[in-house]
Amino acid sequence: MTVLGRLMDERFFTHRRRSTSTAGIVSTVVAWGVLIYRYYVEEIWSWDLFAVVVTFVTFKLGLMTWYYLTD
Repeated sequence: MTVLGRLMDERFFTHRRRSTSTAGIVSTVVAWGVLIYRYYVEEIWSWDLFAVVVTFVTFKLGLMTWYYLTD
């Protein structure tokens, strides 16, 4: 067994998947919060933040659908 094989087992990949998913969701919620703050408080519409939120939601729902249909 190699050194990498001992360091990276199923638990490592499970934790990496869960932490990456959580980080993506939290980042999107923060981007959404900044978008709403800028719109209601500063009265500025940020298309870049809107694009980030829409991209994340589209990919997340698309991947959830893909994994549901192919699993």
